[in-house]
Amino acid sequence: MTEISDMSDSSSKSQFILYWGDMGSQWGVNRSVAQIHALLYLSAAPMNAEQISEELRIARSNVSNSLKELAGWRLIQRVPVPGDRREHFVAETDVWEMALLIAKGRKEREIDPAIRAIDICVRQASTESDLSPVVLTRMKNMHEFLTTADRWSDQMLNVPKSKLSMLMKMGDKVLSLLKIGSK
Repeated sequence: MTEISDMSDSSSKSQFILYWGDMGSQWGVNRSVAQIHALLYLSAAPMNAEQISEELRIARSNVSNSLKELAGWRLIQRVPVPGDRREHFVAETDVWEMALLIAKGRKEREIDPAIRAIDICVRQASTESDLSPVVLTRMKNMHEFLTTADRWSDQMLNVPKSKLSMLMKMGDKVLSLLKIGSK
């Protein structure tokens, strides 16, 4: 079995884990990785790979690979458990910290390479005399958009969590002041 959807458990914990797996899948994250993350997030105590495998009914090899991926995102960490030589894991439980880690990771893996690739294309396009000016303009527009969004993202990632929360909660007020959004 590869996921907990085969389980008959309809507890809120199981439903949360299933839902988190589905959401992860929609965001481009392997379902098992997301389910393991959800399980560790909800767990009150560190868990080892065997416990995770048994609880989620996921193959041990899949658990190992998923744990490596989650550790790479810094969403989980290894912790020692006295008297047990196996590796145990805990998840980051501060939701703001989780969101920031995910945002930073996605930026590093997706946005930064896209900006570099488009920058190369714009530089090359600038030297091609037979290229339509429309193509060059659109490439430059895309590059400018991504670099602007990247600067904004960097600024937001450096705002303290408490201030970021306050900023997000102010969204409706700011939009109404700018006369943007629904009436």
